[in-house]
Amino acid sequence: MSIVSVIPASDQASRLREMMKDKEIAPNRIRGMRSIAVLSGKGGVGKSNIAVNVGLAIAERDLRVAILDADLGLANIDILFGVVPKYNLSHILRGEKELSDIVFKVGENVSIIPGGSGLRELADLDGQSLDWVINKLSFLENETDVLIMDTSAGLHRNVLAFAAASDISLLITTPEPTAIKDAYSVIKSLWQIQGGDVNVKLVVNMASDRNEAALVADKIISTSEQFLGFKIPYLGYVAWDGAISASVKKRKPLLLENKNANPARYFRELADKILELDDEGAEINEKDSFLRRLVKQMMKASV
Repeated sequence: MSIVSVIPASDQASRLREMMKDKEIAPNRIRGMRSIAVLSGKGGVGKSNIAVNVGLAIAERDLRVAILDADLGLANIDILFGVVPKYNLSHILRGEKELSDIVFKVGENVSIIPGGSGLRELADLDGQSLDWVINKLSFLENETDVLIMDTSAGLHRNVLAFAAASDISLLITTPEPTAIKDAYSVIKSLWQIQGGDVNVKLVVNMASDRNEAALVADKIISTSEQFLGFKIPYLGYVAWDGAISASVKKRKPLLLENKNANPARYFRELADKILELDDEGAEINEKDSFLRRLVKQMMKASV
């Protein structure tokens, strides 16, 4: 992924205003896209690999999927696909590229969107410039059925903003005690900032089998229920399998490398459960698109 310099927010906003002269901002056309944030309390739990393969599994259902690399520190979606995108979201904020220029197609019905520093810069724009940017990004929500966001590990405020703005959040953990502890910390933080209204589902990765995954899930569920009064739903698990780790080393996701491999079923099961979730409240209207909700959350988090 190319490394670009960051234009100061004041200069950036000024440039956007210049570009908007004599241009009418069209009404926001965004509606109907499902947004899914993928979170983890710590790194190394396979969060990105799950985001990628679940995205590919959803795309197999003839749905258009975009995977946004929203990891502000260690972006690696491009590495998992073995590609090197030339542009990222920062180029849109500078007015240098359109969203269609930075979207990188990696499979049938699947594209990746390099976020880069542009995700951090969104919260610094003024209202007029923000409207301009959201209108430019409306291509995403017009052309995408499911947006999957691979966020940074941990409790960074932007991670929590993605979770709060998305329709569904998947919290990834492993059987390691530190991963379990950190997963609960994420639940607690989301519970605090969202006033107990947390739409997050638990996924256990790298479990030895279904029973171990269930034990891990029970620990987190019982702890959150005891101390927060919130019972986090358990969505499912992915068992450890050498074929999965081998695909990572080959820089080609399992569902592209060998879609008939036995562990591929774990990702398809998760995809089916996600698509079966109750859609009530998930539809996005013109005044409250995912992008606008995201920026509101990011601005709130930066206060």
